[in-house]
Amino acid sequence: MSTAVTPTVNSLELEVTGTCQATCEHCLASSGPSGTDGTMTAADWRRVIDQAADHGVKLVQFIGGEPTLYRDLPALVEHAVARALTVEIYSNLIHVRPAMWDVFSLPGIILGTSYYSDRADEHEQITKVRGSYRRTRANIATAVQRGIPLRAGIVRVLPGQRVEQAEAELRSLGVQRIGVDHARPFGRAAADTAPDPSQLCGRCTRGRAAVLPDGSVTGCVMSRAWPAGNVHQQPLDIILTGRGWADIVGMVPEPTGGACQPDDSGDCDPANTPACLPSYPAVPAPALEVTA
Repeated sequence: MSTAVTPTVNSLELEVTGTCQATCEHCLASSGPSGTDGTMTAADWRRVIDQAADHGVKLVQFIGGEPTLYRDLPALVEHAVARALTVEIYSNLIHVRPAMWDVFSLPGIILGTSYYSDRADEHEQITKVRGSYRRTRANIATAVQRGIPLRAGIVRVLPGQRVEQAEAELRSLGVQRIGVDHARPFGRAAADTAPDPSQLCGRCTRGRAAVLPDGSVTGCVMSRAWPAGNVHQQPLDIILTGRGWADIVGMVPEPTGGACQPDDSGDCDPANTPACLPSYPAVPAPALEVTA
């Protein structure tokens, strides 16, 4: 028996690839040059975008890996924009092809990136990519000059990391939306530690969800150890209103402070979730109704 369901998810992360130029030691997805696009095709992602829009999602975030390495990203972004969705592309900005600047400049696009230090050696100790500091910094400056809405997440990874100096440098470049968080024990940062839901920021499932490269639906890209279903097998709406989703909602601890940054960064990596942005179309989170 089914009941009418009020959408509870208004932000959806789409992890389109596990491929990345970097091998950051805290990477939540353990991404790197040997990563793959998984089992989701471009047609699969378009179907998920349509289902998300129909469900009431207001924002989709393309993430990876490095999403700009995904061949069909421009077409997917255009499809999401055509469905009147706000779109964020979360890129390391290590390399931006000329055509991608046109994508970043489309109406309704937010660009997100990670930044770690105002010193090249420290930034690159984290990314493991020589020259990444210089290239990311230059592309941040270009995005600001082009008037592309941009936010940055700084994650504390190393002891004594120059986080405050990195934030000051970003502000000097013209970046105003900056979130700071600590590395959490998921993905590569977990080492041999078993995933622990108590280490999540608490935003997973509460207004947000994620679809991974294998089609799994989780509370966010951090909570991949606890899938609620798979879009290869069920429509997104059925998963987000089903018993499996209700189970992980109950498992994830409530967010601390009940607020966005600075009380809670609102995200993990990337820090400062789009749902905390002033321009984000907030939807109150009603009580979850489950389709039996």
